[in-house]
Amino acid sequence: MLNITFLDLSASTGLVATIVLTFNFLLGMMISTTYKKHKYWKSLPQRIKQINVYNLHNWTAYFALLLVLLHPLFLLFDKTAKFKLIDIFFPINAPTQKVFVALGTLSMFALIIVIVTTQKVIRDKMSFRAWKNIHLISYATAMLFVVHGIVMDPLLKNRPIDIFDAEKVVSELCLIILIVASYLRYKFHNKTKIV
Repeated sequence: MLNITFLDLSASTGLVATIVLTFNFLLGMMISTTYKKHKYWKSLPQRIKQINVYNLHNWTAYFALLLVLLHPLFLLFDKTAKFKLIDIFFPINAPTQKVFVALGTLSMFALIIVIVTTQKVIRDKMSFRAWKNIHLISYATAMLFVVHGIVMDPLLKNRPIDIFDAEKVVSELCLIILIVASYLRYKFHNKTKIV
């Protein structure tokens, strides 16, 4: 019989959130470029080109936010975790790995800020530059969240990081994807700035 704990649910939700945030990050990068003019995009099947990347980016952000909020909330129901609500929002006295928990908390707050300021009613009250600067928080948010996943002990027992653990490998792959994508986006930005 399979015995799934709230701690397991928290770890799994965090891992899925990492994957969804990575995908969302890549979609955001696509949107910020002239991807529809690129020969690779033009060579894709029509069914793929019909996907509304902007809507997909928005909905994956909302789904990621839901997962990011559920991830620590599951800890509140796990007796072995000993987390209180205050530990999630202000991890100064978190029962374990305070610094690593803080990385997750910071990325959660940053994600909330990015999503809230993207709402039309708020975005319309901001200058494009202000909105863009806030939205650039996404780069740090994605990195923080992935690093949080890599360094946290899923059993909350302060064990050393096992970089070959399957969950860690998924997070490490997401980190590599984010770093490579950020580098390519930076190169694209510099190339278009010069032209």
